[in-house]
Amino acid sequence: MDYIVIMREVDLRRIDLNLLVALEALLDEKNVTRAAHRLGMSQPAASRALGRLRALFSDALLVDGPGGYVLSSRAEEVRPVLSWILAGVGEMLEANAFDPATATGRIRLLTPDLQAASLAPYLLARLAHEAPLLDLDIDAPGSHGLDLLERGDADAMVALIDEAPAGIRRRRLYDEELVTLMRADHPALAGEFTLERFLALEHIVVSVTGVGPAPVDEVLARMGRTRRVKLRVPNFFAAVEIAARSDLIMTLPSSLARAAANMRRLVSLPPPFDLKSFTMSLAWHARQQDAPRHIWLRRVIVAAAMDMSSVADVGS
Repeated sequence: MDYIVIMREVDLRRIDLNLLVALEALLDEKNVTRAAHRLGMSQPAASRALGRLRALFSDALLVDGPGGYVLSSRAEEVRPVLSWILAGVGEMLEANAFDPATATGRIRLLTPDLQAASLAPYLLARLAHEAPLLDLDIDAPGSHGLDLLERGDADAMVALIDEAPAGIRRRRLYDEELVTLMRADHPALAGEFTLERFLALEHIVVSVTGVGPAPVDEVLARMGRTRRVKLRVPNFFAAVEIAARSDLIMTLPSSLARAAANMRRLVSLPPPFDLKSFTMSLAWHARQQDAPRHIWLRRVIVAAAMDMSSVADVGS
């Protein structure tokens, strides 16, 4: 056993650990030129790094596929472990020296389009004040958000999370209610906005996937009722513009409805049936729990959500 440990130590001493950084870029980009640009090195240098990595792993790692490189089976196995190792090394070196005022790099936040439109302005304002050199990447979590946190491909996620697997930490961020939005001169505004009138109108649903029932339809189904979803669109801004120019209506989180109503072309009403509120949570991986950079990031996201909620309270 001692012999095996010594051999492993010797092997590590022979390895240039910078190659692991190059490996992450190559596996992410699946393109030597783009990886070289990301690493700040020449294309020939990145090609040489790939050659050394292939020798080190005894595997091609990147293989020819339709339209470019694809990952080999070995590369697919290595990738999540590599992300975890590099994140751990970064946290170890970062230690307690994190200073948001001088920190550089990118924050990777997962959140649906609807919530991004509400929260991002307040988060950006916080970053501008506390960490002006940090940049923000926002992506929709889709159905794999928790997996992205697990692999280290995202720093945090803001979403509706009913259950979280072991290793994922979360906390309540803010509550949302649903309201119905329509153009300011919509005929339905004349008279009482009843359930029958609601169901008689044609609706817009914001859906990333374009399939499956929306929460409103699930509630209606339990009531034995249905509505006509005339249009599905993938993002909030398209839906708002269409609602402002048609008789279609949409039901969406109140924070977004307030932003749209400020455009003065739209008004929001309480839905004529009980949709209840839902809780948006902040989630992160347990390995980030005590990292100074991530402690700061969680505090900033929570503060941004509080800023957003306080503006909503003043406007209500």
